[in-house]
Amino acid sequence: MKTLTISLKQKLTLILLSVLIVSINSAMAKSDDESQEFRGVYYGVLPCKDKGCPAIKATLSLKNRQNYLLVTQKAKSSSREYYEKGKYSWDDESGIVTLVARKDSIIRKFRIKNEAALIMLSPEGKPMTGEQRQYTLAKRVDEDSLREVHGH
Repeated sequence: MKTLTISLKQKLTLILLSVLIVSINSAMAKSDDESQEFRGVYYGVLPCKDKGCPAIKATLSLKNRQNYLLVTQKAKSSSREYYEKGKYSWDDESGIVTLVARKDSIIRKFRIKNEAALIMLSPEGKPMTGEQRQYTLAKRVDEDSLREVHGH
């Protein structure tokens, strides 16, 4: 039976490769955790650019695999709903979530106010003119998680 001998250099190389693999796996897991932090459904009523439109009801759902669904509807009776699907990404440094629509590549940006709110920005990432509360989407709070927190 032949024995396999490994040099010290080969052992060190194997150890370094193992450490590298663990580091990459850890970074990927952290990335997945961060993506889950902002997942959820956000609701709000946003200002409308059209003169005959009082406001726009908006529901933004940040889903798995960085997919999103934005449903908008003019805030008047029997108004039709508009659906937009696409991919989202975020930048931890700037605190900005960027949505890119699949169909026409429209870019929308939101500043992360906190874990429960997003504030709509211009496509360039600048604050919208006017009262910022008008541009806020609030995250839906799951009633089951509220019961756990409050002990009910």
